[in-house]
Amino acid sequence: MRDNVGKGLTHEVEATSVLNRLRSLADADTVKGMASFGINTKNALGVSMTAIRKLAGEIGREHELAIQLWRTGIHEARILAALVDDPGQVTEDQMERWVKDFDSWDVCDQVCGSLFDRTPMAYAKAIEWSAREEEYVRRAGFVLMATLSVHDKKADDGKFLQFLPIIKKRAEDERNYVKKAVNWALRQIGKRSIPLNAEALRAAEDILKMGAKSARWIASDAIRELDSGAVQDMIRKKERKSSGR
Repeated sequence: MRDNVGKGLTHEVEATSVLNRLRSLADADTVKGMASFGINTKNALGVSMTAIRKLAGEIGREHELAIQLWRTGIHEARILAALVDDPGQVTEDQMERWVKDFDSWDVCDQVCGSLFDRTPMAYAKAIEWSAREEEYVRRAGFVLMATLSVHDKKADDGKFLQFLPIIKKRAEDERNYVKKAVNWALRQIGKRSIPLNAEALRAAEDILKMGAKSARWIASDAIRELDSGAVQDMIRKKERKSSGR
């Protein structure tokens, strides 16, 4: 795909070529399956993530192509855009434009977990977006917290401690896609290190005392996982490995 641009084709033409590839992979049964998982299929073709990832691997990093793919509004094209974009070329303005376009949880999660969490603005946007009222924008803030916990291996614990008061503050948001992301962020932070596990469990206990149904679900689910033997063993093994013991 990258050679096409080098041969003089515009990114608009290359985007058309990519869209034709996506349309050739479309499957009505896949669309039905997506809908059963709560995915917004209004502009979906029905292309599997396996096929999208394979296509992304063929394309490589193409920032301008990603911009063109996003503008199509096609569900799979937007996920592909997140996979082929270059985090180093993503601007804050682009992040704000794209987050306002989120209309499905999977697009939100793929963009945040494959692209936005690799940008220098990720931590600031996690905090900023978690305070916004729009459901998918707020979800994006907490998805960034969760995926940064997994992907930013070099960050110190303080980067994630700052998220816990925000998680507590938003635990009473009853909206499905928000509460699930809040829970995800809490669990991932709690699986990062022994100190963060203790702090996340403490936060969960505080959340459990709140009155909202969402808060009780977020907390009880997080405590069940973070206090489990499997997670405790995993964290201790991770700590021993990082210390060279």
